[in-house]
Amino acid sequence: MIFLLCRFRTKPKPSADIPKQEEQGEEGPTKSALKKKAKEEEKARKKAEKAAKAKEAEQVREAAEGPDYAAAHYGKLPMHQSQSRPNRKRTDIATLSAKNDSEHVLLRARIQTSRLQSNKMAFLSLRQRTDTIQAMLAVNDKQVSKQMVKWAASLSDESIVLVHGTVVKSPESIKSCSIDDVEIHLSELWLVAGVEGRLPFSLDDASRSETAPEIEGQFNRVLLDTRLNNRIIDLRTQTNQAIFKLQHAIGDLFRDYLNKNGFTEIHSPKLQGAATESGASVFKVGYFKGNAFLAQSPQLAKQMAIAADFERVYEIGPVFRAEDSNTHRHLTEFIGLDLEMTIEEHYHEVKDLLDGMFKTIFKGLKERYAKEIAVVGKQFEAEEFKWREETLTLTFREAVDLLVEDGVDREILDDINTENEKRLGRLVKAKYDTDYFIIDKFPLELRPFYTMPDPSDPTLTNSYDFFMRGEEILSGAQRIHDPEFLCQQMQAKGVDPESMKGYVDGFRMGCPPHGGGGIGLERVLMLFLKLNNIRRASLFPRDPKRLEP
Repeated sequence: MIFLLCRFRTKPKPSADIPKQEEQGEEGPTKSALKKKAKEEEKARKKAEKAAKAKEAEQVREAAEGPDYAAAHYGKLPMHQSQSRPNRKRTDIATLSAKNDSEHVLLRARIQTSRLQSNKMAFLSLRQRTDTIQAMLAVNDKQVSKQMVKWAASLSDESIVLVHGTVVKSPESIKSCSIDDVEIHLSELWLVAGVEGRLPFSLDDASRSETAPEIEGQFNRVLLDTRLNNRIIDLRTQTNQAIFKLQHAIGDLFRDYLNKNGFTEIHSPKLQGAATESGASVFKVGYFKGNAFLAQSPQLAKQMAIAADFERVYEIGPVFRAEDSNTHRHLTEFIGLDLEMTIEEHYHEVKDLLDGMFKTIFKGLKERYAKEIAVVGKQFEAEEFKWREETLTLTFREAVDLLVEDGVDREILDDINTENEKRLGRLVKAKYDTDYFIIDKFPLELRPFYTMPDPSDPTLTNSYDFFMRGEEILSGAQRIHDPEFLCQQMQAKGVDPESMKGYVDGFRMGCPPHGGGGIGLERVLMLFLKLNNIRRASLFPRDPKRLEP
C-alpha cells in the first residue's frame, strides 16, 4: 500500500519563475531558445553596424564639405537676458512690398512652415501676426553652407527666429503668403525660442475654411474644444489675430464716439454687497467673514454716477452671469460696453445716440479694418454685414405682427424667444435688406423693476433692444429716477426695497431723468463676423463647463 501511494502522488506545479519546457530543459536552455537568442543578437549587431555606417557616412560628407564657413551666421542664440542693446532697426513683415526691393532687413518671426528643396536650398514661411512672407536660404560661397540649409530645415514649425536678409522682388505672385510680391533671401538665421514636444494641431489645419470639405488623409478638422484646450496655439492663427484686432477696434471706436459726445469713462466695483439685478444669476463669493457677489452689470453704479451729476458715463469691463446656459451666445463672464446719460426731453435721445454709435462702429470697422475682415472671411465665410443709414425701428407689437404673418402662433409671442428672434432677423433681412434693427416699447412684464413705464400705456415700457443678424446685442431703457415710484415697481416685481436701500436712497437726494444700455462686446464681434459661436470671440472664454485655460 505504501508503494502504491508513492507511485501515484501528484507532482507539484512548477514555479512561475521556472521557464516553460520549450524554453529550458532540465539541463539548461533548449535549442529553440538558443536559436531565438542568437537571432536577436544578430539583429542588434546589424542595427549597430547600420548606425555606425550612417555616422561614418555623415562624417565623410562633412569632411568633403569642409569646415562650416557659415557657422558664424546661424545657430541657437543664448537665452535672452537683455545682455546688450545695439539698437539695430527691426522691420515688420506687413510693411514690405516691391518698393523695398534690394533692401537689407532684420526681423523676428515664427516659422509657419519649412520645406527643404534640396541639400542646397530651403524655403521658410515666416509669420508675424496676420502677415506671412516667403524666405529662401540658398548655398553660396560666403555666408550660407549646406550645413546651414540642413539646420534651417530641421527647425520645428512655430519656432521663433531672428533673420537677416535681402528683400527681392518675386517674378511671380507667391500665393501661399500674404506678402506675395517679394521674398527674403536670408544671410543669417538665429533660433530665439524653439518648440518643446509636438504641436496639438497644425496652424494650416486650424486656419482652413469652415465650409471646406474634409478630405481624408489631407487634413484634419480642428474641433472647437480642441482649439480652446490649446488656446495659445489656436490664437496664433491669422484668423484669430484678425478677430482680436477687430475686438480691440470695437472697444476703441465705442470709447472714441462717446468721448466726442461728452461722456466720462468710469470704473465700477465688481464686488457687490447685494445682487445687482434679480439675484437668480449671481455668483456668490466669500468675503472675509461674510459673502459678496460678482457684479451682473454696472447698472446701479452708472445710475448712481448720474445722481452724482456726472451727466454722461460709460464703462468697458467684465460682467458676470451665473446662468447655466450652454448655448452658442452665452458666457458666464463677458466684456460689457455700458453707458448711461441724462435725458432732456425724451428717452429716444438715448436710443438715437446708441444708434449713431453702432453705425459709427460698423462704418469704422469696414473702412479701417477691411484687411482683418477679409482675413476672417477666408475661414468664416459670410455675407457682408448690412445696415441702413436710417435704422429700421419696429415696436414690439409690429415685430410680433411680422412673426404672426409668417405663421407663428400669436399666443406664444408674449416674449420673443431665441428661435423667433432669428426668424425675425431673416424676415427683416428679406423685407428691408438690413442685418441691424431696433425694437422699441417692450411689455412691462419683460423688463426689470427699474424700467420706466410708457406714459400712455402702463403695460408697455420706454425700453428698446438692438439686433444684429437676428440676435439681441443691446438691451436698454429709460430708468425710474423717482424713489417712491421705484419702490412701488420693486414691490410689484417681488423685490424688497430694503434689500437695496443704498440704491434707492441714491435717488432721494434728487436724480435727473436718465437712460442707457448694456452691450456684450463678444456678441457684437461674433455677429458682425458671423463666427457662429461666442467662444471664438472671447480670448479665454468662461462658460459653465470651462474655467481653463
